[in-house]
Formats: sequence, structure tokens, C-alpha cells
Amino acid sequence: MTGTLRAKLRDLRYALPGRIGGRLPAPGPVAALRICARLHRQGFDTTLGYFQADDAAPEDIVVAYRAVATRLRASAGDVYLSIKAPPLAFAAAPTDAIAALGHSLLFDAHAPRDAAATHALAEQVRADHPATGLALPARWRRSADDARALRDTAARLRVVKGEWPDEVGNDEAGDGDAVDGKDTTSRYLALIAQLAGRSGPVAVATHDPALAEAALRLLRRAGTPCELEQLRGLPRRRTVAVARRLGVPVRIYVPFGPGWWPYAINQALARPYLPLWALRDALAIRD
Repeated sequence: MTGTLRAKLRDLRYALPGRIGGRLPAPGPVAALRICARLHRQGFDTTLGYFQADDAAPEDIVVAYRAVATRLRASAGDVYLSIKAPPLAFAAAPTDAIAALGHSLLFDAHAPRDAAATHALAEQVRADHPATGLALPARWRRSADDARALRDTAARLRVVKGEWPDEVGNDEAGDGDAVDGKDTTSRYLALIAQLAGRSGPVAVATHDPALAEAALRLLRRAGTPCELEQLRGLPRRRTVAVARRLGVPVRIYVPFGPGWWPYAINQALARPYLPLWALRDALAIRD
């Protein structure tokens, strides 16, 4: 294969999610709330996370969250809003406008270069809304320091493996668990152990049933309020079974907005093992 052809195929790969996603009907606020209500009837709590278009302004994102917040009813159950600091330009005004809607907030994790500004913004919001939370990626070295700083606060914390590699140089894989799976797992459990014993809630966000069980057991033994959080659309049969067996609540992250399909398609292209993963989950095959 020539270098020119390889470059063209690479460009096509990265252009494909946007081209396909732009033609698919993304779930809007009304559809997202219907999904939340249906999940609530099935015994799940939910998180609403807006995936904006590439050209969306911070004001557009505020409008989208206002649309769901003003329509939320008791039928949707326990719902909090998950927000992304970079599309909000790390600005206080739009973030405060979303916080003023009256629902708990949690900042999603992005690339390591965005972490400091995201944490600073979250700290500002916590001055008036102490439960405002953050996602802590286990792959990042800084997460241990962040966990220490947040341990004794009321902030809701979500522990994730982390989509982006650490820029410090200790994680060169950049592709989830394909290379550094065992190391990421040990870091994940070390982070959970750090947070075990806190009085604020901790969400275990993983679709790995063995890791979910180990993490939830650590938190429950320490008396820390915890839950399993799952991304809607990914296999969750085995992990939910673990949580139910341990008596731990399950929360489903419900994405909505025009940026969702391009993101989801990009993730699927980057994870060719997803069909096998889904089959294993459907058949409840143990690893």
C-alpha cells in the first residue's frame, strides 16, 4: 500500500463518523427524557450528557440543557447533568447558567491538557453547589492527587479508565485497554481504594464485570455511597448483574444531541472488538 493511499484511507476513516452521523437522527431533549423515564421504570437512575455539534457556541449548550431541565419530571427518577468544560470555553457564565437549572452537575473528563482548567471551573461552581462533581481517569497520574484533594468534599466523583492517554509519558497506548489493560486496572483499583471511606458518592464507571465487582466491594466495605454507572448503548448485562447482586444502584449515562452519533461511530471504528464484546455479554460468557 502506497503512502498516498494510506493517507487517503486514514482521512476517510476520520471523516466517516461526521459524514454518517450527520445523516442520523440524534436524540433530542424530548427523546432523551423519554429514555430516562423508561430506564427509571426498569429500576435505573440516569445521567443526561449533551453532545454538541462542532460549531456549537456555549450559549447553544445552555439552551439544550435548559430544554431537558425544564421538562424533567418525577417519572424520570434521579437524574443529574453531565457537562463538558471545553465546549463551554471553560467559562463561568454558561456553566453557572446550567448549574442554576437546579440539577446536580458533573464535569466529564477530556484530554489531560484540559484537566487543570476543568478542575478550576468545577471548584468555582462548587462554591455555590458543593455536590458538583468530576470524572477521574485512572490512566492519569494526576488523578491520585485529584482524589486526595476531593476525598473529603461533597463532590460526586465518577471513576473511569480514561479515553485519553496520560501526557506525562507513562501511558503510550492511547487506545483504551489494548496495550495497558492490566496497568490501567491496577490504577483504577488504587484510585478506588484512595476514595474508599469518603462520605461523598463515588460512581464506578466500567463495563468490565470483574473490575466493577472489585471496585464496588472496596467501596461498600468502607461504607462509601456508591453506584455503577454505564454508558447507554454499550453491553451492560454482566456488570448490572454484579451491581444487583451486591445491592448497588445502577445509573445509565444517556447521551443526546447532534454530536452523539459522530462520537459513537468514531468509538465503534476505534474498537473493532465491540461486536465480540456484545456477543459475550449477551451470552453472559465469563472472561
